[in-house]
Amino acid sequence: MESARPVPIDNSSRVVVFSDLHMGDGSRKDEFLRNSELLETVLENHYLTKRFSLVLNGDIEELMKFTSRSIERGWGRFYDLFLRFRENGFFWKIYGNHDLGLLQEKGYRLMPWLVESIAFRYGVNTILLFHGHQASEFLKNPCSLISRLLFYLLRYIAKPAGIRNYSVSHKSRKRYAIEQAVYDFSNRTGIISIIGHTHRPLFESLSKVDYLNYHIEDLCRAYPSADPERRVQIETEIGSLKDELDACYRKGFRKSLRTGRYANLTIPSIFNSGCAIGKRGVTAIEIEDGMIRLVYWHKGLMEGGVSSDACFSEELGKSGFFRVVLNEDRLDYVFSRIRLLSRSQHESGAYEEEALNVAPTFI
Repeated sequence: MESARPVPIDNSSRVVVFSDLHMGDGSRKDEFLRNSELLETVLENHYLTKRFSLVLNGDIEELMKFTSRSIERGWGRFYDLFLRFRENGFFWKIYGNHDLGLLQEKGYRLMPWLVESIAFRYGVNTILLFHGHQASEFLKNPCSLISRLLFYLLRYIAKPAGIRNYSVSHKSRKRYAIEQAVYDFSNRTGIISIIGHTHRPLFESLSKVDYLNYHIEDLCRAYPSADPERRVQIETEIGSLKDELDACYRKGFRKSLRTGRYANLTIPSIFNSGCAIGKRGVTAIEIEDGMIRLVYWHKGLMEGGVSSDACFSEELGKSGFFRVVLNEDRLDYVFSRIRLLSRSQHESGAYEEEALNVAPTFI
């Protein structure tokens, strides 16, 4: 953590974190194309106007399939948009394993703002932002034979054949192992870690499946004491949440779906901003006025033309794009829980004594 870029924040700060845009050349083989209009509208008409600072947490360009020149030709206007956030406070771009090659690119426009990691200093507490590939053994060394073979496979075989990049983000066991490593490291050091890489949104170490289950349970508990009008609302909300939960299981995870829980007692130390290439929308982490939240931006219509988020969505003007707050909490409360719960796990011997090799050079 000592070499992470220090950035002070406080209860007046507003920051949004996006990751895993995987920007290509703008062609039909470019996975970013699907949500490019949504993200551009959200950045310009919501976060920029509301005075947010911006952090891009890795894999913003897809250099394993496209050249940096073709990416800039396709999406150069986004670079201009990113840099406008400096007027609001700051803009930083963290590199991941898919855009690591930018370190050797001459004339790369965002080079002055390119870093490996950022340490938000929130009072005496630390929020560490890094992409997350550092926790994967063979990606620690970008010059390794496996890493070089992966690069050539994706750019010169997968891309021409139109094959999507089924990397760690599509493999439940691997991404769970990466999350576990970051979770253990965060608990040992008493910090919050915000990562990307796995494309799986996490809030307080809980996955979307965890959140949906817990939220349904809370609504069921509130139902008996609710008035008739509120009961109707609860019934509608539970129906929407059940649809979302069913959708999670329909995505092919029936045999390998894992929750975000890495121990019997979940410590809220790991967050994940998800990705910007989801089939129906984009996820992000917001820090605003002492709060941290996981948000989901979508295009309104879900499977079958029905919005399962209708009870929770707020439209951005008349853009046809909607924002959903999936979960939120106060940072002071989150850090208090980390201190108290990680201490109890250390005292109970739940962690092994040897140091974890999570592997970012800043750890």
